[in-house]
Amino acid sequence: MDFDLSEDQRAFQRTARDFARDRLAPHAGRWDEEKHFPAEELREACQLGFGGIYVPEALGGTGLSRLDAAIIFEELAYADPSTTAFLTIHNMVAGMIARFGNDDQRGRWLEDVVMGDKFASYALTEPGCGSDAAALRTRAVAEGNAQYRVNGSKAFISGGGRSDLYAVMLRTGVDGPKGISCVVVEDGSPGLSFGKPESKMGWNSQPTSVVNFTDCHVPVANRLGAEGDGFRTAMMGLDGGRINIAACSLGGAQACLDAALAYVKQRRAFGKTLSEFQALQFKLADMATELEAARLMVHRAAVALDTGARDATLRCAMAKRFATDACSHIVDEALQLHGGYGYIKDYQIERYLRDLRVHRILEGTNEIMRVIIARKLLEAS
Repeated sequence: MDFDLSEDQRAFQRTARDFARDRLAPHAGRWDEEKHFPAEELREACQLGFGGIYVPEALGGTGLSRLDAAIIFEELAYADPSTTAFLTIHNMVAGMIARFGNDDQRGRWLEDVVMGDKFASYALTEPGCGSDAAALRTRAVAEGNAQYRVNGSKAFISGGGRSDLYAVMLRTGVDGPKGISCVVVEDGSPGLSFGKPESKMGWNSQPTSVVNFTDCHVPVANRLGAEGDGFRTAMMGLDGGRINIAACSLGGAQACLDAALAYVKQRRAFGKTLSEFQALQFKLADMATELEAARLMVHRAAVALDTGARDATLRCAMAKRFATDACSHIVDEALQLHGGYGYIKDYQIERYLRDLRVHRILEGTNEIMRVIIARKLLEAS
């Protein structure tokens, strides 16, 4: 096994790092406070190739791997986990259109999504079923051969009210996972509406809202894949989404560890710098060790997904569970090392703490990750 990055990987890592430093970091605190959606900067990221990272080059994307994507998202999240997380969702939908869409659908949507001319959201969670995705109730009834009439709602949708396309999981058939299909709903569709933007603890640079469908008319031609394939499509997307959100946690935790290292070397107490106290040295050592372990798990899971390994779902769940828990703890410890200053917005640690907290909930809660891990282990034994 080679743990060193290739020259190509180092090149796009530098590109992502430079973009994060120049275009995200100077504004991330203000975007958080003002709840500003940075559309211009997101388009710039897409134009660098970060809007269709795992869309094949033949379809206009960058054609990179899941491991490559994890490297990029970690660098971007070092400056702004919230904005980066929206970009991961946008990439998820781009990948779904590329993989499951037909030529007509790719022609209609893919270039605009890859280039950031249209933003895309993923809509699975509902007000009455979060972790139990197979129980979703939003329903599409065929009206003839050309149109669905959709009724229901989706909750906690990143980009709700701001995105141009919504990849929606809805029920076109029987109860359970076999009755679910994936349909792309375009903004402006008759019967599509949005709830008020949610007031959130973090992730404030991206709007989140309920998405409502009231006799919403959607062309059957907007369905990705066959009827009944939607749950499989959703779960395949979530494996990658778990890697992506874990990578965002890595970036935020690395930023806070770096900030803590700089702070303890200049802050003095009892006649010494904080870095001279062995108790705090041990804390820093544990933070760095946990972060490195999390990064290795995320990269290993990404490789499993790239190679189509049989245990890819298991590894993605493990990496997501471990990395999001560990990185939340690292950020909290970094805040503690800053003392009262860590609690003040000027130092930005509290922003990372708020942004990373939700990573333990979304893309499947960490409790559900444990269910998946245990189930896969028992199946293999």
